[in-house]
Amino acid sequence: MRRKTALFIAGLVGGVSLFVSSCATTPTGSIAPGELRLLEMDIPHEVSIRRNLPFVVNISFEADGKPEIRSACFNWSGDGPYCYKVADVNYGSPGTIRVEPLAKEPGSYALETYVNYVREGRIQRTKVIGNPIHIVP
Repeated sequence: MRRKTALFIAGLVGGVSLFVSSCATTPTGSIAPGELRLLEMDIPHEVSIRRNLPFVVNISFEADGKPEIRSACFNWSGDGPYCYKVADVNYGSPGTIRVEPLAKEPGSYALETYVNYVREGRIQRTKVIGNPIHIVP
């Protein structure tokens, strides 16, 4: 009887753990009217990113409609924000934003970004997403 009870409890705990972990990987829900949600940041690595030169950052997003995107802002391991005008926006599924920030001093950084956009007539800020980056001399 104890063995059956122990197996039942182990199965129950395993089932709850599986349920909790599957919930943690689901999307955060549907997009609210006028909302812009960042999905990921891609930094093409075909060429080295050099100090004090602009480089391309592609930010993918999902949005309700076509919100007006004002700027993309970057923090370099906590230093910032440094905001830039957006070079190009493609309202697809997902959409993409192309920005060309200036590289900082040589080294490795945790590069984080958020976007300022217009929603219901007011400037809104998205949540922050990030990527590691390395700048060469």
